[in-house]
Amino acid sequence: MASASDPARERHTWPVRTRILASILVVATAGLTLAGGIAYFAQRDGILSRIDARLLDQVDSARIVASGVALAEAQVTAVPAAPAVPPANTRAALQAVLASVVPAPHESAIGLVNGEAAYIPGVPMDVHLEDAPEVVARLALEASSGEVRLGTSVSGLGHLRYILVPVTVGGDPDIGTFVAAIDIDAELADLDAAFRTYAVVALITLGAIAIVGWFVAGHLLRPLRRVRDAASRITATDLSERIPVSGHDDISDVTRTINGMLDRIDGTTRAQQRLLDDVRHELQTPLTIVRGHLELLDTDNAAEVASVRDLTLDELDRMSGLIDAIGSLAEADGAGFRPQPVDVDDLTAEVYAKASVLVGHEWILAERAPFIAELDPARITQAWLQLVDNAAKYSPPGSEVRIGSVRRDGAVELWVEDRGEGVPEGAEERIFERFGRADEGRGVSGSGLGLPIVKAIAEAHGGRVSLSTSTAGSRFAIVLPLHRTAGDRTAELPARAPAGTVRP
Repeated sequence: MASASDPARERHTWPVRTRILASILVVATAGLTLAGGIAYFAQRDGILSRIDARLLDQVDSARIVASGVALAEAQVTAVPAAPAVPPANTRAALQAVLASVVPAPHESAIGLVNGEAAYIPGVPMDVHLEDAPEVVARLALEASSGEVRLGTSVSGLGHLRYILVPVTVGGDPDIGTFVAAIDIDAELADLDAAFRTYAVVALITLGAIAIVGWFVAGHLLRPLRRVRDAASRITATDLSERIPVSGHDDISDVTRTINGMLDRIDGTTRAQQRLLDDVRHELQTPLTIVRGHLELLDTDNAAEVASVRDLTLDELDRMSGLIDAIGSLAEADGAGFRPQPVDVDDLTAEVYAKASVLVGHEWILAERAPFIAELDPARITQAWLQLVDNAAKYSPPGSEVRIGSVRRDGAVELWVEDRGEGVPEGAEERIFERFGRADEGRGVSGSGLGLPIVKAIAEAHGGRVSLSTSTAGSRFAIVLPLHRTAGDRTAELPARAPAGTVRP
């Protein structure tokens, strides 16, 4: 199995930074090569075309000079610039043509008579065809066809582009040929030098791209290296590590997303750890009580057995209630909420209807907010009824408990108000902590998880729990921000029980 994965690992041994830089260099090299190649060959074709045009001009010049001389494939009989006296023979005509030729730089000319080099211009030339017998032999062979011909020669003289112009005089047995040639290598020398310079500049440019790209890629990938280093330091027992964020690009967004994921994982892990601590802490006492009574139980004493049985069942019931409460708190801390548009007016009426069946108090529906809010109705109902239960437990029998909802300052308040003795001073924060109690001020004991559940549900909605308390009573409210509302809908709502309804 390990050997099968080795080739895959080998294929990915290059760092991302190197692969990015290699890709950039490949694309840059291809682009520079393509651009340079196209420009070079376009310029080269232009130079070669101009060379052919210059050689063809030599044909016209030779015909003018040799006016009245019969040429192969064309007889020149009347040219305005023709000399008054035509040449007497082929050699004279050829000599006249060569005498009129002034070769430009990189040009050469020669006159052939019967395939032999006979005449050259009387001015200095850069190229001497007569010094290359193999070139002369090739020209003589091609001249035997008696046609004007363009050709290219490769020899010790380099690459030559030439033209052959047959020159003959009627009645003369000699066969004359005027040859004009241009050194292609010399004509292309400036272009070749320019593109050698281009190649050097291109290589320097690629080197600069490589250096700059290396540092830029390293800078851009630095957040990913931080992610890697942070991931290597994060363990199941320490999720506090966070990745520094700088900039506002895509990689920074990835870093923020990973930090958010770590926050969620850390929160979930802490919640799980708190749950385990809560279970261990709260179940230890009832288990110790049950174990102690069972160890000291006199099985021969029927009355003691019955007493211990009742005590054990009572403790087991209490443990079951604790487990249910801890489970509810764990769910409230979780992310399984399903927000949806909810009519707060209807929700208020439903909670009031459920609360009003609890005996021992006067339940009053004080106010109802007629608008739509985005929330999880099941979770909010659970939290709201927990406040109702809390008010019922801590209020004197027969006292009134008011329920209502109101829209205020961009938020909705779902509140319950009792007429109890109030929360003792200094316990306002403690009662919202897990297993926090204020029993001495209110006369009733509980698991200490009810209000923390309410707080967890409110915070999961982005809200909070507010408390106003005095010796005349307490007002608890779930305050939720209004992320989405549809405005007042009082006129659209069907007839409902009016605010202020009292039920025993």
